[in-house]
Amino acid sequence: MAETGASPLPSSPSPHSPLSRAEHFVWLTARVLEQRRFAYHFLSGSPAAADAVETALAAYRNEDDGYGHALEPDLRGPVSQPLHTGHALRVLDSIGRCSGQRVERVCRYLTTVSTPEGALPAVHPSQRGYPHAPFVPVVDDPPSDLLATGPVVGLLHRNEVWHAWLFRATDFCWSAVESLKVSHPYEIHAAIAFLDGVPDRSRARAAADRLGRLVREQRLVVLDPERVGDYPVAPGYAPGEHHYPYDYAKAPESLARSWFTEEEMVRALDHLRSEQQEDGGWPVNWRQWAPGTALEARPMVTIEALCTLRAYGRPL
Repeated sequence: MAETGASPLPSSPSPHSPLSRAEHFVWLTARVLEQRRFAYHFLSGSPAAADAVETALAAYRNEDDGYGHALEPDLRGPVSQPLHTGHALRVLDSIGRCSGQRVERVCRYLTTVSTPEGALPAVHPSQRGYPHAPFVPVVDDPPSDLLATGPVVGLLHRNEVWHAWLFRATDFCWSAVESLKVSHPYEIHAAIAFLDGVPDRSRARAAADRLGRLVREQRLVVLDPERVGDYPVAPGYAPGEHHYPYDYAKAPESLARSWFTEEEMVRALDHLRSEQQEDGGWPVNWRQWAPGTALEARPMVTIEALCTLRAYGRPL
């Protein structure tokens, strides 16, 4: 789901509140883009603040209308990539700017990098020669990937964007989601991002119900944070790379919210709030492979955590 919109801070926030501590962390560590995003979501929400986010994001855009330059920190180098471009669309969506000619141009880029099925690869071969996370393979003929395609397709549908590329990409996502039998958390994240935005709501609800049962049966979610050691980590994930109800249902309106009881959600949100570190930021729990990537990712994770807590009405 998209991050929720901005709301002004109280006139005199406590210097020890989660939001004040996070603000200090962002000004201390974040890239300009995340600084501008924090200001939009938590300090202003004004059109001028949205303009500032869009201006900062434009620095990552390339002449092909895709996005690069390590917008997603685990892919370095200048070249446009589907994962960078999906990230850019999420930023635009979060400030209410995911429409118009800018998005039409992005869709043209997505068309040029699509697989024969009309979907997106996780990584385009142009990444070869530039640093990238070892868990992100670069191959000459990459397959269609639900992780890259699902969130983009769902977001574009939710914003009522219509483009020829979307038709085949939507068909791919439906086929991929409805054929899932064994999965892992990030694939489920992508599937629910697609289902939360796709127009056929009855079909989406039916698919989401089945995925919710799969998540619980395959123990892809930690339902009791006090017994986290009882839950397995997915193969290939970093030690401790667990996923919680709020990772799937980032806001109450998500179809994934129905997968969890009120008690399970309360425990998860209590855990999320408790994860704020002494420096004011939230931790990165996926595998770290270079010093700079963790530094760049933590402000992003921090903003997402704050948006999720606010979406559920938790005081900041």
